[in-house]
Amino acid sequence: MKISIKELEELTSRAIENYGYRDKEVHVIMDVLLYAQMRDNNQGVVKLIDKGIPKDPKAGEIVIEKETPISARINGNKNHAMIVVSRAVDIVEEKARTRGFAIAGTFNTNTSSGAIGYYASRLAKQGLIGFTFSRSPERVAVHGSYEPVFGTNPLAVAIPTEADPIVLDMSTAATSYFGLVEAVTAGSDIPADFAYDNQGIPTTDPKKAIAGAIRSFDRSYKGSGLALIGEILAGPLVGAAFCGLGDSKGNWGHLIFAIDPELLTDRRELAKNVSAMVRKVKSTKKLQGVEEIFVPGEKESRLARERQETGLINVEDNLLAALRKVAVV
Repeated sequence: MKISIKELEELTSRAIENYGYRDKEVHVIMDVLLYAQMRDNNQGVVKLIDKGIPKDPKAGEIVIEKETPISARINGNKNHAMIVVSRAVDIVEEKARTRGFAIAGTFNTNTSSGAIGYYASRLAKQGLIGFTFSRSPERVAVHGSYEPVFGTNPLAVAIPTEADPIVLDMSTAATSYFGLVEAVTAGSDIPADFAYDNQGIPTTDPKKAIAGAIRSFDRSYKGSGLALIGEILAGPLVGAAFCGLGDSKGNWGHLIFAIDPELLTDRRELAKNVSAMVRKVKSTKKLQGVEEIFVPGEKESRLARERQETGLINVEDNLLAALRKVAVV
């Protein structure tokens, strides 16, 4: 169904408030969710239905437990990951501007941080090269197995240009967990090579996939290897659980770091050269049937901009109905 962006914002805000968040917390979470929804990323308002995102009654003060001029290890203390990772991005940006490089790790959160391209792109819009890694409870099987051992472990890299930044935001899994939730909500199947049921048989049923295991994004040892790297960087490196070891459901981890191009070149020169690279890539010879070549993040940014201009957005009917139920005052 097509609705106004204003209505979607109001529904999203009320739903977040109904889960116990207030003031700045609502704004931060809504900003992350709508970034995804505007780009047709499955890390959007679907997170507000099903089990939702109730505020943890144990949530306390976010604490920096270890800090240097270029780094910070942040104890999320059961706050929502979107709030904690947003704080980490603020810290990384400030330190990178001063020192040229900065890195932060977060742990002790138990919710999804959403579309991690959001955080990397925030850094890129400030002229920095942004990197984000995330891990979550085990949903993904290693290549050759059907037992879930990794999180869906997305990664994002954002690089400034003279226009919109290049934003590579990808899961190391064939789909995210919320991609399965969206399929369940819509009553649709998933592709046959996305996941196994709990007996190791390929399935198109998203419910069976949730009970089983998702495959790596490329269905090969390469994607599985990248998932392992993500598990390390956003797991043991930052003090979070990993591979089902430790408090896997209560201690999710993230790694964020930024590079100031001024360490090696001029910021404006980098943006100019990356923009030239984009133009070159987009001008390469197209295969039959291909109308346009895109760089990472381009289609999504264009879609978000078009929706902002019209003030309208399409939301799947069942998802919208579920969101309205959660948003009831």
